[in-house]
Amino acid sequence: MVTLRARAGAFAGVFALAALAFAACSGGSTAPAGNPAPDTPAPGTPVPTTPQPLDASVYPEITFGTAPLILIAPHGGALAPDNIPDRNCAECVTVNDANTQDLARQIADSFEARTGKRPSLVINLLSRRKFDANREIVEATGGHAPLEPVWTALHAAIDSAKKLIGTSPGRGLVIDLHGHAHTVQRLELGYLLSATTLRLSDSTLSVQGSVAESSIKRLATDRAGAIAPTALLRGAASLGGLIAAAGYAAVPSPPDVAPLVGESYFNGGYNTLRHGSLTGGVTDAIQIECNFSGVRDTQETRAQFAGKLAAALFTYLKDQYGWNP
Repeated sequence: MVTLRARAGAFAGVFALAALAFAACSGGSTAPAGNPAPDTPAPGTPVPTTPQPLDASVYPEITFGTAPLILIAPHGGALAPDNIPDRNCAECVTVNDANTQDLARQIADSFEARTGKRPSLVINLLSRRKFDANREIVEATGGHAPLEPVWTALHAAIDSAKKLIGTSPGRGLVIDLHGHAHTVQRLELGYLLSATTLRLSDSTLSVQGSVAESSIKRLATDRAGAIAPTALLRGAASLGGLIAAAGYAAVPSPPDVAPLVGESYFNGGYNTLRHGSLTGGVTDAIQIECNFSGVRDTQETRAQFAGKLAAALFTYLKDQYGWNP
C-alpha cells in the first residue's frame, strides 16, 4: 500500500515569481537623466502577478491498494483556502456531501478487515465550493487555472490504480461515493442509465441492449451467458440486490427496480463515465448516492453501513469478477 499526500509526481512542480529586472544605472540606459528607465515601474505602481499553479500533492489524498476495487470520495472535502476563489459558474453546485469522506475511509477499513486486501482510496480534501472532483476540468476548477494540476493529479491517480488492477487480476470496480438529499431515503446506484430507461421492462432493456450502454458494459460482456444483463442491474446478484438484502433500501434492486415518475434520481456523473467501462477499459464503475438518515448521519450508522457495503462489495467481486483474495 502506497500513500501519496506529500508528492504529486509530474503533476505538481515548484514555481517562483520572476524577479523584477531593473536597468543598470551606468552605461546602458537611453532614458533622459533623472527619469526611470522605460521598463522600470514608477515607485508605488502595482506589479501585476499571474496566479501560480497549486501544489497538487496537498489536496487529493491517494492510497493505492491491493484489491480490484477503487473508492472515490469527490465531494466530502472540508479545506477552503483563501487563495482559491469560490467556484461561481452558472452550473456549479457547491454543497458538500456530508460525512462521505469518513464513510469512504470506513468502507476501506471494513473491506480490508474482511478480505485482508485494501481498496485503492482517492479522496478530494477540498471543499466543493473550491473544487469539484466529479466534473470536467473547467467546471471542476471554476475556470481557476492554478487548480488544474490538482484535477490532473487526482484523475491520474485513479488511472494509475486502474492500471494496477489491469496488471492483476485484470478486471475490477470503481465506486464513486456521494450523498444526496432527496426525499426518498434510499441508496441510489448510478450506471449512466436514466430513470426513464430503468422503468422499462427487463425484456425491453434486453432487446435495446441498454446494459451495453452503461458503466458496467465490460462486466455485462464478460458475464454474457452466465447471468442476464438486467440481473446485473437489479437482480438479486446485482450490487443493489446485495445491498437491499443487507437491509438498506436501494434503487435499482429487486424490491425497487426503478425510480417512479417524479422521484429524484442521480444516475452517475463524470467519474462514472470516465472511469467506467462504457468507453472501454478494465474497470466498471457504479456511483452510489447515499441517503443521510441511517447511513451517514452518525458515526455509528456510518460504521454499520460501511461493514454491510464492504460485505456486499466482496460478494459482488467474488461472484461477478471471480476474485478470491
